[in-house]
Amino acid sequence: MPTPESEAFLAKKPKVPPTFDGVDYDDTPRLKQAQDAIIREQWVKSMMARLVREELGKCYYREGVNHLEKCGALRERYFELLKESKVKGYLFQQQNYVPKE
Repeated sequence: MPTPESEAFLAKKPKVPPTFDGVDYDDTPRLKQAQDAIIREQWVKSMMARLVREELGKCYYREGVNHLEKCGALRERYFELLKESKVKGYLFQQQNYVPKE
């Protein structure tokens, strides 16, 4: 498995932003890169919410009856991340893309 600093990891990392701005739909490799970047960003948000949820569970267990006071920041962070943590895919964005003029 490649490490985050290795050449293999950097070669697989998308070089396009996670949006369809400026992507020519006839250029298949560039379109696939944009799709991969969008999916990758959605997975990053999902995993971040998962990590915060695990820390919140540890905090609840550690603090016991005081968890409402001690774990409030983690709870609010988790609720914010939960709004956008679902992996939705790229088809809706791709089919309903309106170019900026």
